[in-house]
Amino acid sequence: MKLKITAIGNSAGVILPKELLARLRVGKGDELYALETPDGIKLTSYDPTLAKQMEVAEQVMRKRRSLLRKLAQ
Repeated sequence: MKLKITAIGNSAGVILPKELLARLRVGKGDELYALETPDGIKLTSYDPTLAKQMEVAEQVMRKRRSLLRKLAQ
């Protein structure tokens, strides 16, 4: 689905079509979580539990970067 970035005040944003909002099961005022993947950005409905888990995982990955590199070999 091709989306266009538009000006919203002093910022930029993307208007999500109602079909996409329905697939994400979100509506006006809901929050989304943007997850960076090897294939691009994935949008999901915001889940506070997942957000906390991702925050902890990112902290561990930063702290144990060299260990994770060795395990990846």
